[in-house]
Amino acid sequence: MNIISYWQPRLISIATAETADDGAHDLNHLHRVWQNAQKLLENYPEADSLVVLAACYLHDLVNLPKNHPQRHIASRQAASLAGERLSRLDFPADKLVALTHAIETHSFSAAIMPETLEAKIVQDADRLDALGAIGLARLYYTAGRMGSALAHPTDPLALNRSMDDKNYALDHIEAKLAKLPATMQTVAGRKMGEARLEWLRAFRDTFVAEWVPDV
Repeated sequence: MNIISYWQPRLISIATAETADDGAHDLNHLHRVWQNAQKLLENYPEADSLVVLAACYLHDLVNLPKNHPQRHIASRQAASLAGERLSRLDFPADKLVALTHAIETHSFSAAIMPETLEAKIVQDADRLDALGAIGLARLYYTAGRMGSALAHPTDPLALNRSMDDKNYALDHIEAKLAKLPATMQTVAGRKMGEARLEWLRAFRDTFVAEWVPDV
């Protein structure tokens, strides 16, 4: 058994120890982030895959709602908790600093710049899950939980108003998601992000074409 096969089920056990009522940040999300990370690791074989694996599965140990006042420090709390949990196991002690850094820097809200290759890969892998078809599903799932409308009734593209993604779900594509590819830390991540954003914008255009203005 290699080190990834050994640690993956143990990390999943830690990540799922407490049931979270959030379909946008469930176990499947963690699997997808790891899947994205594996694609990026193909381009960066020098990266520590165990650090990346652990950060992918433990980055949401503390996951606060988007409108929570402490949302911006959730990733730091998750990093601290992950380090605490793994220090009780036989996880390599010399990898804990890299692991916690990768977790605390993954969050868009935290606005902490990743300094290691592993942290850059984890951040990109997580942000990629906010784009494309899965990103769209997560967008509307979260908007529904927050009570947002599908789109502005008469100006869905915000041509004559300010973007307001707290009240109109469609606004979130341009208000936040469109900015993600430019923030990608790896060349491979940026290419994947741009392709997924193109898909999102095609959806937006189709949505607007079918949208009936409330006049």
